[in-house]
Amino acid sequence: MSTVLAFDFGEVRIGVATGSTEVGIASPVETIAFEENEKKFGRIEALIKEWQPALLVVGLPCYLDGTEHDMSRMARRFANRLNGRFSLPVHLVDERLSSAAASSALNETGLRGRKQKTALDQVAAMQILQAYFDTPPAAE
Repeated sequence: MSTVLAFDFGEVRIGVATGSTEVGIASPVETIAFEENEKKFGRIEALIKEWQPALLVVGLPCYLDGTEHDMSRMARRFANRLNGRFSLPVHLVDERLSSAAASSALNETGLRGRKQKTALDQVAAMQILQAYFDTPPAAE
């Protein structure tokens, strides 16, 4: 059994989720919302120490047709930094429509509009991790 941490990368906020390979179910953890990169990576380091993951997953944003854009390059750079800093394997997972799915899931719980802001990124990270669990080798 291995623990996995997943990240929904954004310039302002980073959603975090966790799950185990044994159960294959993702759960939201938190949203990191620091402006300074060092504070963001400091919090990520604390989460890695707490959860002891064997693997990290990062959502890779793309256009609906699958082509990459500026945020795709930024997410790849974030994934490379995670690997370089923490020496853990990092898998990229197509995250097309993960934020829309997260918003829809939150709507179903009664959390709508601006009230979703604090939870949206971590639920998107949960969607990304669940996609990884549902199709592990093909997820990259």
